[in-house]
Order: sequence, then C-alpha cells, then structure tokens
Amino acid sequence: MASTSSPEELKQVIVIRSDLGMGKGKIAAQASHASIDAFLDARRQNEKEAQKWKKEGMPKSVLKVESEKELVRIFQAAKDASLPCSLIHDAGKTQIAAGSKTCVGIGPARSGEIDKLTGELSLL
Repeated sequence: MASTSSPEELKQVIVIRSDLGMGKGKIAAQASHASIDAFLDARRQNEKEAQKWKKEGMPKSVLKVESEKELVRIFQAAKDASLPCSLIHDAGKTQIAAGSKTCVGIGPARSGEIDKLTGELSLL
C-alpha cells in the first residue's frame, strides 16, 4: 500500500504510466502538468480545501500503472467519485507520440477517498 497518511488528511496523487519508457525529465514534466491541472480543478470544486492543502505543504505521492487501460480506469473512477482530477495527454514534441495518455493527477482531496482508488498501486 502506497499511503501512510490518515484518511482525513489532504493529499494529491500522481499516477504515471510506466509502459511508455519516458525519461526522468519527461516524467517530471508530465507529473507537473497533472499536479497543476488537478489542483486547478480542486480550486474550482472547493477553494478553501485546496488552499488548506497548499498551506499544509502540498503532500503528494507518485504512483505507477503498467498500461493506458489502467490509467484511464483510475481517471474514470476519480471522476465518478467527484474527486478533482486531470488526465494528461502528451503534445508529442519529444519522446512519445502526440495524444498519448501519460498520467493522471487526483486531488488534493481526503487521503481516504484517494486511497480507495490508488491504495494498491506501487510507488514510481
């Protein structure tokens, strides 16, 4: 299990596809896109909670999945749970094909809610 936080704490999780063979810099850029975009979604949903997460140091975990299918399943589950989330598609300017789904950002939201979807995933 990837989480050690209490169920009520706020956190963000970034889920990266490990099957794309992205380099470290590419992963960092894609994870950054997911983090910012999910945060902006969180602000639209609940500004007070998003700002609380920011003041608490913006805790986050980066996890991995092995396929696009897994990534899309987690994104859809987050949407279905009304969690702030973002699915990132690459622009195709460097290492991978344009439109490739690279990662998902979920939260900030309650740790317990995110863990229901991602708690069994491994750290990147």
